Amino acid sequence: MLKRKCVICGKEFFIKKFHAEKGWGKLCSINCRAEAQRNGIWLKCENCGKNIYRTPRDFKKSKSKRFFCSVSCHCSWENKNVRCGANAPNWIAGENAYRDLLRRNKVLEKCKRCGAKDERILTVHHKDGNRKNNKIENLEWLCWNCHCIEHYC
Repeated sequence: MLKRKCVICGKEFFIKKFHAEKGWGKLCSINCRAEAQRNGIWLKCENCGKNIYRTPRDFKKSKSKRFFCSVSCHCSWENKNVRCGANAPNWIAGENAYRDLLRRNKVLEKCKRCGAKDERILTVHHKDGNRKNNKIENLEWLCWNCHCIEHYC
């Protein structure tokens, strides 16, 4: 038996001469073998700063190259940085709040074409077709039917 030193942990162990001739016996245990097979990088979580291990495969799959220690950490980072204000999927206080804009300016809720007053069928129409132009002069109430006629006929 030959005495060897583990490449990973430095612990001394014994191997058979036959194994040494084949180039085996560089690692003392299964744990050290698993450690030697690692080829990734240790990073910090984008949200909490915790150390995390990521493989080259993780880097290939990631578009943003941002890594998180858990799903909850990823969600809390996303809520703070990505999904806030106008970037939120349910954002209604920005350029999509046409109905409230007309109501605040006390524009009579009545279709400009047919005169329908049922608020369930009324929608806001941009006269110039530009959704970002939210000036009161550019907005008008239309029922769904008249709105479809305006856009598709």
